[in-house]
Amino acid sequence: MADAEFDRIVRAHGAALSRVAWGYASNAADHDDLVQEILIAIWRALPRFRGDASERTYVFRIAHNRGITFAARRREHEPLTESSAASDPAPGADEALDAAHERARLVAAVRTLADPLRQAVLMRLEGFAIAEIAVAQGVTENNVSVRLARARDRLRELLGEGAP
Repeated sequence: MADAEFDRIVRAHGAALSRVAWGYASNAADHDDLVQEILIAIWRALPRFRGDASERTYVFRIAHNRGITFAARRREHEPLTESSAASDPAPGADEALDAAHERARLVAAVRTLADPLRQAVLMRLEGFAIAEIAVAQGVTENNVSVRLARARDRLRELLGEGAP
């Protein structure tokens, strides 16, 4: 794999991979470690990319698999809590603080989902089509739809929102 190809992939998907990492990491240090693990895994896996799925799907599947492994290792040592959720508030701006708090609550709630549900939600939030998520998860499109519906119901429950 040429350095230029890897650099192109990181430029194209780096920001989204960072957001995926926040779905599995509960603090900045863990996030940085996980992003590095993801990039190393992508670097190692790219020579084996056969084109069975899109490059984007392939890269995100690697990222989510690393995230699941990373979160499982962390669960053995420290529970994920809402207080450790990432936030990026702008000082002195009430609206920005409220938005940051809501994002933090959502991220914390997403972290509590079972891995298949969490992966489906994070990929959908990144704009993946249901068909792409199905390929990445190795399941049917119907199964992805069910996972997304279950995740939505669970998130509503966790965030204290009533049914639609």
